[in-house]
Amino acid sequence: MNLGLASLFLSAGLFSISISAHADEWVSLFDGKTTNGWQANEKPECFTVENGVLKLNGGMAHLFCVKDGYSDLKNFELKTEVKTLPSANSGIFFHTENRGPGGLKKGYEAQINTSFVKDPRKTGSLVDVSDLTQSPVSDSEWFDYHIIVNGKSIVIKINDKIVVDYTEDEHPTRKKGREERLLSHGAIAIQAHDPNSTTYFRNIRIKKLPD
Repeated sequence: MNLGLASLFLSAGLFSISISAHADEWVSLFDGKTTNGWQANEKPECFTVENGVLKLNGGMAHLFCVKDGYSDLKNFELKTEVKTLPSANSGIFFHTENRGPGGLKKGYEAQINTSFVKDPRKTGSLVDVSDLTQSPVSDSEWFDYHIIVNGKSIVIKINDKIVVDYTEDEHPTRKKGREERLLSHGAIAIQAHDPNSTTYFRNIRIKKLPD
């Protein structure tokens, strides 16, 4: 093989490695200072940054990731650290969309609830699909939340332990009002729940997976 052809193959190989590395890259969605790259569907005052962490408190609202290239996702891994104060309720939505004020009908919700007694679905639940009745974590302590969506599979890990491993059926049955709780594609959103709920997020990062 002549030197020129060898260089061509080497360059192509390095280009392929570069593309592969980029595809596997973890990207930060929260800068620790502002809510840049995020947009509230209502009540933006419910989402503030304090001491490098994102604080959710004040009422029902949802904060959507609108970062370029990450506002409409299909297959991905999402990792974040979460802390709840007593009686807090929150959630991480995915494959959803911003339709303005009100609850989110489209997509799935991964629950955050350690001690909010009015809702029996605890932290780690895939709400109304695969529910946990006991929280694997405690209030006032940071814990790791990891969501993996790949094809028809949804895996939720709390502190590196799998708590949900769900595969969506071809024709899943959903209760009234949850008909759009299906895998498709869409946005990620985090939920502020009520004036008595205070939840914190930090180190929010995402990795795209091949579609």
